[in-house]
Amino acid sequence: MMHSLLLIMTLLTYNSCQSSKGNIDLVSGGSSKYVIILPDEATKHETKAAALLQDYIKRLSGASLPIITEKAFKDQPGVFIGNTEYTSSLYPEKLKGEGFLIATGKQDIYIKGGTGKGILYGVYTLLENYFGCRKYADIPVFIPVSKQLQLPQQLRDRQMPAFLYRETYYPAAFNDEYLEWHKLHRFEDLWGLWGHSFFKILPPKTYFAAHPDYYALVNGKRQASQLCLSNEGVYTFMVDYFRKAIADNPDAMYWSIAPEDGGGFCTCDQCSKANAAEGGPQGTLIRFINRIAAAFPAQQFTTLAYQYTAHPPLKTKPAGNVYIMLSSIDAYRQEPLSSISSAAAFRRDLEGWSAVTEHIFLWDYTTQFTNYLAPFPDYNNQQANLQYLAAHKVQGVFSQGSGDTYSDMAAYNSYLQAKLLWNPGLTTEEITSDFLNGYYGKAGPFVAQYLQALTNTLHITKTQLDIYGNPVNNYKNYLSPEAIDQYSSLLDKAEKAVEGNDSLLARVYNTRLPLEYTVLQQSRFFGTEKFGYLIPEGNGFTVNPRWPERVKKFVAQCKLAGVKELSEGGGSPATYQQEWDQIFSRKWINSLAFRGKVSLVNSWAEDYPAKKEQTLTDGLQGDKDFSINWLFIYGKDLIATVDLGTEQTVKEIQLNFLQDARHYIFNPTDIIVETSVDGANFTPAGKQQTSPLATEEYDAKINTYRFSLPAVKARYIRVTGKCLQTIPAWRDAPAAKKAAICCDEIYVL
Repeated sequence: MMHSLLLIMTLLTYNSCQSSKGNIDLVSGGSSKYVIILPDEATKHETKAAALLQDYIKRLSGASLPIITEKAFKDQPGVFIGNTEYTSSLYPEKLKGEGFLIATGKQDIYIKGGTGKGILYGVYTLLENYFGCRKYADIPVFIPVSKQLQLPQQLRDRQMPAFLYRETYYPAAFNDEYLEWHKLHRFEDLWGLWGHSFFKILPPKTYFAAHPDYYALVNGKRQASQLCLSNEGVYTFMVDYFRKAIADNPDAMYWSIAPEDGGGFCTCDQCSKANAAEGGPQGTLIRFINRIAAAFPAQQFTTLAYQYTAHPPLKTKPAGNVYIMLSSIDAYRQEPLSSISSAAAFRRDLEGWSAVTEHIFLWDYTTQFTNYLAPFPDYNNQQANLQYLAAHKVQGVFSQGSGDTYSDMAAYNSYLQAKLLWNPGLTTEEITSDFLNGYYGKAGPFVAQYLQALTNTLHITKTQLDIYGNPVNNYKNYLSPEAIDQYSSLLDKAEKAVEGNDSLLARVYNTRLPLEYTVLQQSRFFGTEKFGYLIPEGNGFTVNPRWPERVKKFVAQCKLAGVKELSEGGGSPATYQQEWDQIFSRKWINSLAFRGKVSLVNSWAEDYPAKKEQTLTDGLQGDKDFSINWLFIYGKDLIATVDLGTEQTVKEIQLNFLQDARHYIFNPTDIIVETSVDGANFTPAGKQQTSPLATEEYDAKINTYRFSLPAVKARYIRVTGKCLQTIPAWRDAPAAKKAAICCDEIYVL
């Protein structure tokens, strides 16, 4: 199968550099006899392509080539741009989509494009593949200056994209020239309406009060979680909406009709009947979008096969002008999508959709959204993934990275994905070598060794690579302190190799940021232990004096690198500095329970283990990130017993609980404290009830609860935090979702 796929890719991009009859001297000795010839009625893209070629030839060689129209052509040597009559007579073949043709005869050069920006892609390919220019990132183009520019005679380079839609979502792709150079798209340019769109069309704040029937019926009550797609008023409203939107934006290629991110689909009688017939809520969605598509047959609509709409319907096929955008969100990333067990459901869904439609896009993920700067070595999977998708009828890919904020290997990820999105038949090795040596100069080989070491260690340690993971949880595997030392030594060599070159040195510094971020984050977790940010002082601990300056340097480099936020929807580098300033300002509390043995009735969540039960007595407070220094218990009460080791006089007990509704973490409804001398018989020592959240509140907040005791003698302290039984309706949780409870430390004073 792989051999057949590579053969298809080879045929897809036919690149021949045969020069049986010598070379064409486009520029010789810094001058040229050539002119650039445009059609008499050139399109805007053809005009731009001619100007680009003229500009770059000037910058490459110093030669100035005039731009003329075909009617002014007098049989001098020429570079024919676009669909000139002369080109069409020699090369009448029609190019599919955004493909292009670069061809030469005995003296003339021809660049012909298909639809859209195909002609621009042809010019940029000429500059890159034949004249050695490179656009590695959102930095100036590398131009190898030469007085001689040659092309082989009888050249015929015909290329067509493997995917109809190609987007890599990293900072470089926000640069317009980078986008065109690498034949990429930007969803804002193609979609009139993008992504989760129900509430962009029918915002609940505007329409719910007057039309609750437009929205989902869940547990017998209308709520603003999704739309009711069997409601005729919703259909009529949406038709009116698109009629106006399409008139206002006639150039948009696609329009999204897709559920909100979350659960809460409608269970009214009509929706339930349709869903029962179709095998799930995807039934009402496809039936509805088909109706809209029928009302606008000249338009193309997209929808999301994601979460509860991931499976294809049993009966209804998507209309011919409907594209299914399938999501791979549940797959881990240490192996390709074609083989990793966590992608089994995705593979079944892809096969199911490909059996009923040829119009499939993929929404893929190539970063750690919870920690953009965490090392995320999925690089070697990109080629295999895109080859797999191309073989399964996928026509477009949105490869979601960190957006416009810098993240782990952002420039490399973008470059690699861009090349493979156009032609998955290229190899990761050749793209990587080209990029690393061009972008990092003499540091390139050491950065290559660093990436290889990361990848090797990931596989050797059998680490699960999660797009919602945390580098703190990897302290025993591919991001162990010992592994980080190995990686760091390779980047030390990279720095040394480019000493004196400020721009290359800055790129190596940026590449090191993920390691420094990992060290800083893990130091919060290690705390009083080796590799922690605290060191012994007297009977307690204090901040390592080197740490404040280390954080300051890290934050400064983040700003230089273009880090805008450290996680999806998260804080900025300035906010990160503030978090550390708050940590540095804390006085360490010498608790009687420090490093005491803890027993739990209900276990911690496996996805967020922290230090397991010892999280409650490690002497460390948590911050607003629930995955560090918080004991996370899902759906059950916190019932923890702390053994102080010997009988002590206890005057106060202090606890912190995290409130983070975005992640379904809520305060306990009741907090109960008990004491015991023997560990068998417990005496009540205090009880507090918390106030429930009555309205929407998504900001993470740490709540402290104190219990004053009358100098009680005790060896054992039992703390119970009652978990919220029902998630508030405003949080719009999936039916099976339960609340979580998070406690960071039990301080006994």
